[in-house]
Amino acid sequence: MKPINAILSFWFALLLAVVSSATLSSCGSKSAAAENASAPETAEAPVTGKKITLGIIPLTDCAPLVIAHEKGLFKKYGVDVQISKEASWANVRDKILTGELDGAHCLFGMPFSVYTGVSGKAGSEMKIAMILNNNGQAITLSNDFASKVGFQKLDGIAAAVNQMQAKKELTFAMTYPGGTHDIWLRYWLAAAKVDQNKVKIITIPPPQMVANMKVGNMDGFCVGEPWNQVAVKQGIGFTHLATQDIWKNHPEKALVVNKQFSESRREDLKKVMKAIMEASIWLDDLKNRTEAAEIIGRASYVNAPAKEIETRLMGDYDLGANLGKHTYKNDYMVFHNKGAVNYPRKAHGIWYMNQYVRFGYLKEVPDYKTIADKLIIQDLYAEVAKEMGVAVPEDDMKPFTIDLDKVTFDPNNPAGPMAQK
Repeated sequence: MKPINAILSFWFALLLAVVSSATLSSCGSKSAAAENASAPETAEAPVTGKKITLGIIPLTDCAPLVIAHEKGLFKKYGVDVQISKEASWANVRDKILTGELDGAHCLFGMPFSVYTGVSGKAGSEMKIAMILNNNGQAITLSNDFASKVGFQKLDGIAAAVNQMQAKKELTFAMTYPGGTHDIWLRYWLAAAKVDQNKVKIITIPPPQMVANMKVGNMDGFCVGEPWNQVAVKQGIGFTHLATQDIWKNHPEKALVVNKQFSESRREDLKKVMKAIMEASIWLDDLKNRTEAAEIIGRASYVNAPAKEIETRLMGDYDLGANLGKHTYKNDYMVFHNKGAVNYPRKAHGIWYMNQYVRFGYLKEVPDYKTIADKLIIQDLYAEVAKEMGVAVPEDDMKPFTIDLDKVTFDPNNPAGPMAQK
């Protein structure tokens, strides 16, 4: 019987092995099928072309690029993008022009400033593909001003400057000649009847603003968040006004790209823009802003406390200097606004160049329209918007009014009253 039992045991063991193998194979097939079934939800488009490098400066409004990267949106649209944290706007300018950066989160005014020779070699082209955000910058004044001026008020600024000038030369800082912060600062001084030539205006990179104010290197500055909030938190200054108080829904940062990149990799640039637009839509949902603040606050990006980023992203401003708090309800920082933000308007470029003439940066009037046509690639944006199902605004080249002094600017007549103020 033993030989028979041995034979039966052998065949039983063999049958068991076959059944087990079939079962495991079946389980494996089921798992693969499940993975394939869920693939469309996380599918990434095939990556085209070589890696794309986009620069950022540590500011809250670098968020569209950072979120597009962190949420996998660049990969979703089939481009391999790396984010490069840069030290200054001059650094960003140089790297875009040489092609070391394919593009960057950039001051809207920079391409015009560079092309006209205000802050670079005249004729150098940097292309504006889309706008990243409106609003959300601020003018911070040292506590020495606190007893002399209030929030959002121009009355008393000139008198305070004159009084303080009797004791020392007043210094104000911005981040780049001809950039947005520079123009907001100069516009504010002009509206307050302060001669910009009687104060000192210096250039300081955004992350260094607070440290320089702390050691007394300047008496006020204009910069993006979160550095105004950080100054308040550290007790070294107060928010005098936000830039939306100067011009509600003004253009601020833009996606600015290298000229050759825009021409040789047009389709890849469109994919980059689509990813950034989707990130912008995500950012405009206020429920996402707590998470956004945590992400962009990381050391690899803005390197600031998430809470100090979040409060002003939500429109909640602690002003400092016992001025209380102010809530912006429909004019906090926005990133998409149903496409109204992202559309790059030539009229706004003309306005910036007009300010260069007004404030003495340019001695001769530039060819406004030709330069705007050359630097703003509206046709590319229109293609992206159409493919994303986003409406393109129809307000470009129409007159608009600056809120601070109620002056209306007509981009079709840039030599009008704005240039003479």
